[in-house]
Parts: sequence; C-alpha cells; structure tokens
Amino acid sequence: MRIALAQLNYLVGDFDGNTAKMMTAVQEAKDQEADLIVFGELSLCGYPPRDFLEFDDFIQKAGDALDVLAKASMEIAIIVGTPTINPVVEGKDLYNSAVVLYEGKVIHQSNKALLPTYDVFDEYRYFEPATAFSTFELFGKRIALTICEDIWNIHNENPLYRICPMDKLVEEGPDFMINISASPFHAEHHQERLEVVQENATRYEMPLFYINNVGAQTELIFDGGSVVVDAKGNVCHEMPYFQEAIEVVDSDNLRVIEHASLKREPIEQVHDALVLGMRDYFGKLGFSKAILGLSGGIDSAVTAAIAVHALGAENVWGVLMPSRYSSQHSVEDARALAENLGMRHSTISIEEPFKAFESQLGPIFTGLPPNVTEENMQARCRGLILMALSNKFGHILLNTSNKSEAAVGYGTLYGDMCGGLSVLGDLYKMQVYTLAHFINRDGVEIPINSINKPPSAELRPDQKDSDSLPDYDILDEILQLYIEEEMGPQEIIAQGHDPNLVARILRLVNINEFKRHQTAPVLRVSKKAFGMGRRLPIVGKYLS
Repeated sequence: MRIALAQLNYLVGDFDGNTAKMMTAVQEAKDQEADLIVFGELSLCGYPPRDFLEFDDFIQKAGDALDVLAKASMEIAIIVGTPTINPVVEGKDLYNSAVVLYEGKVIHQSNKALLPTYDVFDEYRYFEPATAFSTFELFGKRIALTICEDIWNIHNENPLYRICPMDKLVEEGPDFMINISASPFHAEHHQERLEVVQENATRYEMPLFYINNVGAQTELIFDGGSVVVDAKGNVCHEMPYFQEAIEVVDSDNLRVIEHASLKREPIEQVHDALVLGMRDYFGKLGFSKAILGLSGGIDSAVTAAIAVHALGAENVWGVLMPSRYSSQHSVEDARALAENLGMRHSTISIEEPFKAFESQLGPIFTGLPPNVTEENMQARCRGLILMALSNKFGHILLNTSNKSEAAVGYGTLYGDMCGGLSVLGDLYKMQVYTLAHFINRDGVEIPINSINKPPSAELRPDQKDSDSLPDYDILDEILQLYIEEEMGPQEIIAQGHDPNLVARILRLVNINEFKRHQTAPVLRVSKKAFGMGRRLPIVGKYLS
C-alpha cells in the first residue's frame, strides 16, 4: 500500500483553510499514486482547540468539514483527526477521533483512549476515553489505528493509565500500525518520541507509520519529524523538522535509512522552533511587523536576530532608549546589531520623561533615598515608548526577558516585561549565550561585545546583574532543578548547592508568580515552560 504522510501546519478553528489545505494534499497524494493519505491528530480543527470544543457551532463546523473531505475520498482513502460526538449520554460529549474515509463515507473510527492531562495537555477536560478497540481492513491490509498518547503506555508501565490500546488491537493480527499525533516540541522530546515509536514496532513486531503535526499554536510548537519504522524498529523514512511536507511510503517496500541524516544539535532545534513559533504567532494572528527595545545586551540582540530570521529584516524595528546610565559601548553595540541584521533602528532618549517623573514625584519622595523605584521608573519609561510606537504603527512588541530573569522576578511589570510575545522566556541565561554563538556560526550577527560583556540592566551607576543575582551558571542550575525537575529544597541541596542560596532563589521564584501571570505568552522549548504548562498558585506558603 502506498501511504502519503501529510505533515501540515493547521490553524485552530480555521475549518475552511484547514480543509482547503487537506484537499490540495489529497490531490498531490493522488498525483503520486498513493492509496491512502494520513493527516495528524485533530488536524481538521487544529490542535489544541481548548474551550472552542465547548461550542456546539464549533463541533458542527467540524462535522461539515468532514463531509467536505469525505467527497474527496472516492479514489483515495483518507485518515483525518477530528472531534466527534459521543452518542452515549453518560460521560463527556466528545471523542478525540481518527476517522477513515473512503468512497465518500466513513468506514472506520478510532477514538483516543489515553487522554493526557498534565503539563500543557488537558484532554480529559473535553474528551471521553475510548474503551473499545478494533482494527480495520483497507486494500487487503489490516491496520491498527491509534492517536498520539495511545502508544506511550508500552508494557502498561505508565502509572497515568490502566490500559494499553495496542495490546488490544494486536489480538486482531494487524499488518502495521498508524499513529496520528500532535506532539509538541521541546528540546529533549525528539529522542524520547523516536524511542517510543521504535519500542512499539519491536514489541508488536510490525511497522509503525507515525505522522505528527507541524507549526505553532501560540505557545506550543509542533516540529513534525514524522517517521516510519519497520518491525525491528529501524528507521525507514523520516520527514523534515519544522516544515510542511507530503511524502509517500510503500508499506510493502520499507528500506532502512541512516537516521543520522536528519539528526541535529539541540540548539539548532531550539533556534528553528523559536523562528517557527514567532512566524506562526504573527502570521496566524494577521500581524507582520515587530518592534523591540535594543539595549546592546545579549537578550535583546538574540531576540532581534530570531525576529529577523522569522519575519525578515524589513519587518523588524529596534528602538534604542539610552538613559543617563547607559554606556556608550551599549549604544554602539545596539547600533552594530541593527546594522548587522539590516533592520530599521531609531534612538529615543528616556532622559526627558524620566526627569519629568522625578520632578512630579520629588515632593512626595522627599527624604527617601533612591532605590529600585527609580530603576523601575526608567524601565517603565521605555515600556511606555515602545507601547506607544506599537499602537501608532501597528507593530507587535516583543518581550526580551529570559527564563532566569522571569523566574526570580528580575524585571519590571509594565516596563521591560511588556510585550505581545515572549521569545526567550523559556531559555535560561546561559542557553541564551549558547543560542547567540549558534546564530553567529556563519558570521557575526550579534556583536561579540554583547556576548562577552558582563550583563547589566544599566539602571544605576556601574550596575551589574551579579549585584543582585548569583552567577548565572549557578542560578540556572538551581532553577532547572526546581522548575524542570521539580525538586524540593532538600533535594537541590543534596546536589551540592548552598542551603542559604537555594532558600533565597526558591523564595524569589515563588513570590514572583504574580508577575509571570501578567506576562506575554512564552514560546515553549523546554519540558516545563512558564505559562499553560506550569500552574502554581499566586498566593501560597510552600517555601515562602
């Protein structure tokens, strides 16, 4: 059987656009003499639809789109992911389904059994888990069809679930497996995913065709990388990462390939994920132009480079906003960056608005020494300028804060924390440096001085980040143990870290939860990003 794997980029709720894209793919698959074309999980409506699923009209539109797609199945079979109605009164109203279309009608439906409800996933909120399992026959082949998480409970070892769908389906003697997926990217996930696919193939001794979505939906980035493995777990076909593709594979003629052909370094994957995430965030919302503040530091420089890679230099505007404390080399570094990237840049001093605020507030502040208040006033002057330009010219403001700063509250609400999208909010400071070096791999885009100089907010004389924070290599390690690995203080101390420093850092993380609840969406590239996947209370006593 010739199977076309359609790894496409969908838009949540755009039934007309998604269906049109599928119809084009169907024709391309027919031109390549495919017998079957396979689309990803919930591809008809886009993933994740979240509370759109609670609107009856949304479900009706999904049904109408399925009818349109069915009409294209006269000469080729189609597998598509879509929400379907649960006819049983008891339980949730919907299933997360994989529907098989052929000769204008539905010939089979598989419903998802393992519904992830952790981190960024919340599927049990909407869907009823499947309890019945069956294969189907098509063109002389018996096929086991599953959806994403359904293949992640191998050997029934995942304590989140009580069943393993493939253990049921294998009893009917399928020739091969197909899994349709919407598996979001993080820097460690690619290898995990491949190992799961391979372990399924070897356990059930049959090939597995794995199709993943590609593209970004707000925070979540889907990297594609669809793959076909044979009954021994050998990779026989691998599709590109972070781009759409339609490729045909013959199930009767699987040939082992050298998997290393598409293997890339983690930092390259992170770069490509951020570029795709920004491009889709802007494109799917109908935006085209970005604005950001350029300080001459590493964070704004890397953010600007990613923006140029995603949107084009002609669509990115950098604004230098020097203060009385800005060093000349910072101004020069910011200008050099803009010139290296070929992007527009402007200079607007914050000295006059800052003086105005000092004058207005001076009588009230009489007798009080300068402190972080005056530093925050400068940051908010910059935020006001950037938001004014954003409003006037229709540019979306990019937030340049990194994960280390966001974690410990080293940022000013309504100042440098303004923005419509947080580009680096899931990268620790040391990772930002690694990304900067990667960006400069073929030539200097980011000035070397921006990479080498000690980081500073430049909001008071001779200020350095190290005045307020531990060295970033130590800070980042403790933060990663707490946030990604979810270790408590004693576990972190057991890793060799100073107890007082651990207590201080964890307290900063927890008391600054209120700030993170007010910030822009963060492009997710780690297994535990701030945002929809990390749900901590703003008010609580743990470690406070």
